[in-house]
Amino acid sequence: MSENQVVTVTHKGDVAWVEINNPPVNATSTAVRQGLADAVAAVAGARVAVLKCAGRTFVAGGDMSEFDAPPVEPHLPDVVQMIEDSPTPFVAMMHSNVLGGGFEIAMGCAWRIAASGTGFGLPEVNVGLIPGAAGTQRLPRLIGMDAAIDIACSGKIVKADAMLALGGIDMVSDNLEADVNSFIADLPARPTAISARTVPAFADDLIETKRAALAKRAKGQQSPLENLEALQWALEPFAEGQPKERARHLALRHSPESRALRHAFFAERVVAKPDAIKGATPRDIASLVVVGGGLMGAGIATSALNAGLSVTLIERDADAAKQAETRVHGLLEGAVKRGKMTADAFEARKTAFRAVSDYAEAASAPLAIEAVFEDVAVKREVFQKLAAVMADDAILATNTSYLDPMLIFEGIENQDRCIGLHFFSPAHIMKLLEIVKTPHTSAEVLATGFALGKRLRKISVLSGICDGFIGNRILAAYRRAADYLLADGALPYQVDAAMRKMGVPMGPYEMQDLTGLQIAWANRKRQAATRDPNERYVTIADQLCEMDRLGQRTGKGWYTYEEGNRKPLRDPEVEAIVEAYSAQNGITRRAFTEEEIAGRLLAVIANEGALIVQEGIAERAADVDMVKVHGYGFPRWRGGPMQYAKEIGLEKSKEFMQLVATDSPGSWKVASWKGVV
Repeated sequence: MSENQVVTVTHKGDVAWVEINNPPVNATSTAVRQGLADAVAAVAGARVAVLKCAGRTFVAGGDMSEFDAPPVEPHLPDVVQMIEDSPTPFVAMMHSNVLGGGFEIAMGCAWRIAASGTGFGLPEVNVGLIPGAAGTQRLPRLIGMDAAIDIACSGKIVKADAMLALGGIDMVSDNLEADVNSFIADLPARPTAISARTVPAFADDLIETKRAALAKRAKGQQSPLENLEALQWALEPFAEGQPKERARHLALRHSPESRALRHAFFAERVVAKPDAIKGATPRDIASLVVVGGGLMGAGIATSALNAGLSVTLIERDADAAKQAETRVHGLLEGAVKRGKMTADAFEARKTAFRAVSDYAEAASAPLAIEAVFEDVAVKREVFQKLAAVMADDAILATNTSYLDPMLIFEGIENQDRCIGLHFFSPAHIMKLLEIVKTPHTSAEVLATGFALGKRLRKISVLSGICDGFIGNRILAAYRRAADYLLADGALPYQVDAAMRKMGVPMGPYEMQDLTGLQIAWANRKRQAATRDPNERYVTIADQLCEMDRLGQRTGKGWYTYEEGNRKPLRDPEVEAIVEAYSAQNGITRRAFTEEEIAGRLLAVIANEGALIVQEGIAERAADVDMVKVHGYGFPRWRGGPMQYAKEIGLEKSKEFMQLVATDSPGSWKVASWKGVV
């Protein structure tokens, strides 16, 4: 075979070396599948064939860019079967990751040898699919049903040592090339093909137990249950189960869930490279300063420490600094207790961290992030102190969630170095980072923010300046629309139930109780002076705050909570307040179905997102989707609010939004959606 093909075959004595070279991840594209089919013929006569991959990984999945088009021959299940049936047995020589179609190919080989640390998995569930090349049919036969369910239904990656213990591979190597050469020099007897084996016996209640757990965790996502169903086809003869898997895989490619999850997959990559940073080179950041050691500041510091950065945290005095140190150490210790961090790593992070009370300690830092009380004057004072001691070009970042950064940075010289880095609490866990561009922020500083976000393993999204930026601006509209529903006839538990049915972990009122009603209350009071007098304003939430019903921390908010229990309980007092508000304002309450509630609220979210894109606050609809998915619990399997509106039809979403606007005249701006999707 010629050397310019993605799959080449080289004969050395009686050994055929088959190499896939399809950067960046050797995906099973049409060219790769054809190359492998040709390779099976080309290795004829060799004693053994070794299948390996060039570059940084073994085959790490399929080519999703082909999924919306009709399948093109040769099909992967046929290629895998050709490898399994080949008179010349194949050895899979694997490194880095062996995922999806790569794992299916490896299971078609007679033997599997992996470098230490290699990861194995069937991640199709993460894009709304089941495997399509007999992954669900061979894996239970290879490692048993229990382990196969854990892998295929969750998409988790299992490391080589664990896969060896399961019987899924034949050897783990610290010197892969040498060990493969040694193995093929003295081949053992060829094992029975996996497709010809039967699934080992398993517990009678395994399937139902797993089904219940998967359904609870999936919150409406169907692909985990689809994978469970397909795995059970492995109990049938392979010739019956494999075609069923393939047919279902192809059908699921066209499902709304798969379209949504693939949208999210690609959106995460698109939003990381906004047009605003094209051509810019980020600065190398090895250390940073965090000002403020509360829950947010401690979380930011912990996130940076976990990324290998050195962190200096500044507090107002020595006592507060000591408390911040204890808080950060506690977060790190929690990771050790959960098995997420080794004792050695814990000690290294402690060494890289210090909490102080002197701003002079920030003098040499290339970046400082403010995480203090949400007040312009307080934040402005912090930056004046930082600017007085730091280099003129040191980056100054505010973590504000609502306030205008231009007011915060007022009076600071060289404002091209000023930026918003809006973390979400808890910052060491939540994946979203809103990167806020001021009119002066340089492309280099923006690029540095995105590089930092990547190092912190965040999904970074660019935002312009508006009240609440992308996420909290939409959240405010969502809450306002929910409050209108309360005033017009719904009750908190009905609104929450309707949204949970859509796949969110919590409805708006459960979430407010969790985070605290006081935050939004303070923001509403701040906005009061500039609020449009024609906008409908519902005061029910304000009444609860005035009654010190601030959520779980006070034991009561929209719901009541028993001591030591976070389960929300309906409260007749709150429901009476809601109904009294309607009566006092001359509103005749009416019933809303779950579909009407969810339809209206999702339309409001999408409408606000469309306005944000049209105003240039976000570069694209995908930015809005990733903010909502990674910062606010919008179900990933729906792709985000903009993708969901597109999926159900923009006209349907617009119709719901028009109902909302008609019921509350003067309260909403309805987006045209022009240029949005």
